[in-house]
Amino acid sequence: MELTRYVDELQHQLATAAAAGGDEAREMAGRLTAPLDAAVRLVLLEALSTAADEITAELAPGAVDVRLRGRDPEFVVTPAPSARFEEAAAPPAEPARAAVFDADDVSTSRTTLRLPDQLKAQVEEAAAREGTSVNTWLVRAVASALAPAATSRPPVRATSTSGRVTGWVR
Repeated sequence: MELTRYVDELQHQLATAAAAGGDEAREMAGRLTAPLDAAVRLVLLEALSTAADEITAELAPGAVDVRLRGRDPEFVVTPAPSARFEEAAAPPAEPARAAVFDADDVSTSRTTLRLPDQLKAQVEEAAAREGTSVNTWLVRAVASALAPAATSRPPVRATSTSGRVTGWVR
């Protein structure tokens, strides 16, 4: 979904309103146009995400997600599963292969995650200990949980009391 036309329309409306205030108001509107671009896009993305959440609540068990590709959001609709008898008649699918996490992939999805307050506090503390944001910590935790096990041992957190060592060790 292209947001540029909505941002441009808002800028046009701002210029029109400023024209009624004279030269000084027009000049101020011109200076505000560029900084408002990012803010307007963020507000529009928040509105689209809220709308997708409301639609998902109505579609359950289907879902609508908003993904950001570059500067433009896109909607991804996951339909509800078909009737059980149709599923039973379908041939068995190939087993799913584990997806490999690509840190260079620039596409993102917004996901609402509800955590108990106590667990959220623990996640925030863990992220702070690592010097990362909660989002980054959660992405790493999910990627680690979904990654194929290189060994049979679980990952171990590397720490040091004499110097600063960070990261995970398998």
